[in-house]
Amino acid sequence: MTDSAPPSLPGAPLLRRLGRVAYEPTYAAMRSLTEARTADTPDELWLCEHDPVFTQGLAGRAEHVLLAGDIPVVQSNRGGQVTYHGPGQVVAYPLIDLQRLGIYVKEHVYRIEQAVLRTLDGFGVTGHRVTGAPGIYVRLDDPFSHAALTGPADPRDPFRGLGKVAALGVKITRGCSYHGVALNVAMDLSPYQRINPCGYAGLQTVDLATLGVSVSWDEAAERLGHHLLALYSR
Repeated sequence: MTDSAPPSLPGAPLLRRLGRVAYEPTYAAMRSLTEARTADTPDELWLCEHDPVFTQGLAGRAEHVLLAGDIPVVQSNRGGQVTYHGPGQVVAYPLIDLQRLGIYVKEHVYRIEQAVLRTLDGFGVTGHRVTGAPGIYVRLDDPFSHAALTGPADPRDPFRGLGKVAALGVKITRGCSYHGVALNVAMDLSPYQRINPCGYAGLQTVDLATLGVSVSWDEAAERLGHHLLALYSR
């Protein structure tokens, strides 16, 4: 594990590169850190990659796990429904004292999504937000188009023509956040067929490789980490 805070970003959270780690001990560690925080505890940003696991959020319903098979299902206290973590996916956990920073949950989610949007833009991909569905989506027909999504989503199929490239779920305890965002880089996407991703049946999940972007996990993690550090620097 390597810790660093780029000198170009004064007041940035401490960056911890965890490498490939199991989900449950990582979850336990960030929960413990958050619950033990004081007003003087530095913010941190953890970047990692997980072994295959399905995680259920607080709103998760068992029926959204269609066929777990040999992949464990872990109950989590983050928001949202079921998602998948696995090799080839950059997972970023901003452990931030939101109260000290003077922001609320909505702004926190906005900043995380903004970091993903900036990361995608660096690869020429245009990401999109969908109202009421945290995370970042791309046009399946032309992920490189800069055209904005037009008009309200079809309530019968709000994700028509879209694929999800990043999933987001957070937990706030005493004004401090943990959990975070997962950006799909180059992974085996078949486990997503065993669940209704984020509780939406038929929601297509994509990664950068699917979109035609060839990038290493390390580079994608470096870029996402840089944008998150910039957005959470004081």
